[in-house]
Amino acid sequence: MSANGALFIDDNAAPGPGLADPETGRLLLAPILDGLLADGLISLENHQILTSVRTRIGNAETNALQVIADSGWDNQLQPSQKLSINVLMSWLSSKIGVPVRKVDPLNTDVQSVTAVMSLAYAKRFKIIALDVTATSVVVGTSEPFDERWQQELSQVLQKDIIKVLVPASDIDRYLHEFYTVSKSVLGAKKEQNAQATASGVQNLEQMMELGRSGKLDVDDQHVVNIVDWLLQYAFEQRASDIHLEPGREDSSVRFRIDGVLHHVYEVPATVMAAITSRIKILGRMDVAEKRRPQDGRLKTRNEEGREVELRLSTMPTAFGEKLVMRVFDPDVLVKKPVDLGFTSEEQQIWEEMLSRPHGIILVTGPTGSGKTTTLYTSLQELATPQVNLCTVEDPIELIVPAFNQMQVQSNIDLDFATGVRTLLRQDPDIIMIGEIRDVETAQMAIQAALTGHLVISTLHTNDAPAAITRLLELGIPYYLLRNTLIGVIAQRLVRTLCPNCAQTTEVNVEDWCGLVTPCDIPVPDLVHEKGGCDTCRDTGYKGRIGLYEIMQMTYGVKKMILPDCDIGLLRDQAIKDGMEPLRISGARKVAAGVTTMEEILRVAPPPMDY
Repeated sequence: MSANGALFIDDNAAPGPGLADPETGRLLLAPILDGLLADGLISLENHQILTSVRTRIGNAETNALQVIADSGWDNQLQPSQKLSINVLMSWLSSKIGVPVRKVDPLNTDVQSVTAVMSLAYAKRFKIIALDVTATSVVVGTSEPFDERWQQELSQVLQKDIIKVLVPASDIDRYLHEFYTVSKSVLGAKKEQNAQATASGVQNLEQMMELGRSGKLDVDDQHVVNIVDWLLQYAFEQRASDIHLEPGREDSSVRFRIDGVLHHVYEVPATVMAAITSRIKILGRMDVAEKRRPQDGRLKTRNEEGREVELRLSTMPTAFGEKLVMRVFDPDVLVKKPVDLGFTSEEQQIWEEMLSRPHGIILVTGPTGSGKTTTLYTSLQELATPQVNLCTVEDPIELIVPAFNQMQVQSNIDLDFATGVRTLLRQDPDIIMIGEIRDVETAQMAIQAALTGHLVISTLHTNDAPAAITRLLELGIPYYLLRNTLIGVIAQRLVRTLCPNCAQTTEVNVEDWCGLVTPCDIPVPDLVHEKGGCDTCRDTGYKGRIGLYEIMQMTYGVKKMILPDCDIGLLRDQAIKDGMEPLRISGARKVAAGVTTMEEILRVAPPPMDY
């Protein structure tokens, strides 16, 4: 530390001084290649190739580590791994004692970090502020020996400077992203304030009136930039939902990633109103109407050029309209069957059920449990040219050319029951009903199955056996259920462990038997537990996979379907005939190192809830 607390590299430490130009402090290619060769990360041949082309990078703009990473060499210590910029950064960190930092915009206060220095200053020295506290600033750099900016910045800010390593490519990318967004937010705020002042608007309620009158310029370039960044960043972060939540002074933007909401950004309330209006225009919604909920759709493309659809929903709140965008990425919504999370036995049972010529298959689970993904993936497999597959949905989640899809429209009395009645006259082979909500829809589903069609639908129940009692409660005769129901599959989504930071630990037998009751699955010697790294944003999880509970209509289960059906006895019989409860399915994934006991306990209902 310096006298004012700033962190500097010790010039007397080895091998630091030999790696950088003594005048500029920029990393030199030749000594870095020598160090990588000495440590066994590169071959002598590669060392000679690059050395002969370029022996010195000091005053040049290109970062020496980036030059090596761009060569695409294999890591000689781990041949299956490329010598990527992250590997090189870790190597440099071990040599000089400066930690590596992955830039995570979800955990970055963009407005604070962009206020530390100007964009011109940051570009000049290729540095980026990442965290700001009352006493310190964390600054990322790809040139740790270039100290020309450190003391100057520390004196101006009167704060300690904590240096971390960040790849040059990340610095270039996030400097552009952070400062563009920050500039757009400030620009939009100035525009809205100027319009408000010109109109005599002094408070939020009057600003809302201004929005109703259509005087806010939602086509302003600043607002357009913010919306474009918001959507593209959501796609990049694998967000399933985007929440725009208005507040009195500041409004928040949150993303749901792997089932958990993450705070992303805060914007002034006036800017949020303009962002919401801009998205409503793109979704062909009524911009002037802010008093009642509205629904809309928006199609755009991600950075790879793939089409992505968003379902929009607005809700009036005390401080303006709350807008939620559900992201329907075809690559996420329709997967390969092997990627759904079925075990080989479950996959075989599921495919056998889908191969039946007629009957009803039910998929159950709460909202967000992956039912839509399971249905669309399975229907894609069934939708061959020889089959007429029709759906009635509310809403249509994803347009699939192989299906004939009908949208429920309550304003013209086109509900699920009416839709199924219409589909029966369309010569269908397979019918998918978005949800069985009432007795009329359930009766039409039964009728379709009795007349020789395969019907697939969803229910909101806690587990598979509860689907039987739900249909009985709706008034479906027990003998019709016995004759038409093929099977029920209940499911949940659990977060999968991050492969970069998962750790192994010994199993506590009491905890294991608390998860698996009765303790039918042998206790594994080791299980994995979550860690925390930049890749997973310190959550320990990355991605999700399905848990499944499949109840087949065996002879024993059919005998239990009675007018006064006891769900406990029905469940016991289903387990006796081969059904594995969700907790057991989860335990198998824990034993396989896919997820954690903590995650299974969070998602799967305990036995007493059945």
